[in-house]
Amino acid sequence: MDYYTRHIKSNPDWHFVDIYTDQGISATSTKKREGFNRMITDALGGKIDLIITKSVSRFARNTVDSLTTVRQLKEKGVEVYFEKENIYTLDSKGELMISILSSLAQEESRSISTNVTWGQRKRFADGKVSMPYKNFLGYEKGEDGIPKIVEKEAQIVRQIYKLFLKGNTPSGIAKKLTEEKIPTPGRKVKWQSSTVESILKNEKYRGDAILQKEYTVDFLTKKKKINEGEVPQYYVENSHPAIISPETFELVQEEFRRRREAGRYTSAINCFASRIVCGGCGGFLRKKSMALKQQIRHYRMALQ
Repeated sequence: MDYYTRHIKSNPDWHFVDIYTDQGISATSTKKREGFNRMITDALGGKIDLIITKSVSRFARNTVDSLTTVRQLKEKGVEVYFEKENIYTLDSKGELMISILSSLAQEESRSISTNVTWGQRKRFADGKVSMPYKNFLGYEKGEDGIPKIVEKEAQIVRQIYKLFLKGNTPSGIAKKLTEEKIPTPGRKVKWQSSTVESILKNEKYRGDAILQKEYTVDFLTKKKKINEGEVPQYYVENSHPAIISPETFELVQEEFRRRREAGRYTSAINCFASRIVCGGCGGFLRKKSMALKQQIRHYRMALQ
């Protein structure tokens, strides 16, 4: 940033507009590159007529994005200068050179992506567990790299499991946690039933870990897909300290299966909810208040 600021301002024929950057953002796609998109908007809006960039690979590693953007700018008379390759896009040979160099940059990204993917899968095969600690309730990264229990958060996890086994639904538990103003794993105020359900079904709380639950389909789009057998998956037992005992975890999974087979859910708060079934109609027996009947009986006695 310092180099190009001084470089542009030192040229009397140039008028400095701004420095556009995307720190730490991959150039394989322009969708999430706010600085790049702002620069193109300013150029198409008439604020810029010359863009100076370090190299083709810094501009875009996606051949289609690179050529599409360059052509859009050419239509508005905006030129891009790639300093390393010494290419001006308004030159007759510029587009051909950009096509070749963008393709090379894209292949370089593919190679890097392949190497990173290989490294990740090697870690999975070796049984090395990692967690998204910022959005994961109950654990933090220990000094030895192994997940460490955060007792204050672990109590919330145990409460969720206890409430579910008592008969509460995930939506009922979410409502209760929200009312108690307990923050979600993502540090939000309102709990969702899907968040509660993911905690109840996550094997990491029993001290085990399933590795490579999802994988990246395309290195350009970074699109991910749930692993349904396309790539190897690994189950690591006792990989880290457990918050929930294996017995309790299995009881919860069995309760999920029971409710799914029954086809009905309950938000009741007692352990008999949805468990006592009428032998005649097959419906669940429900607790009813006797207060009204008792009042009627007392009223009749008073009349007598």
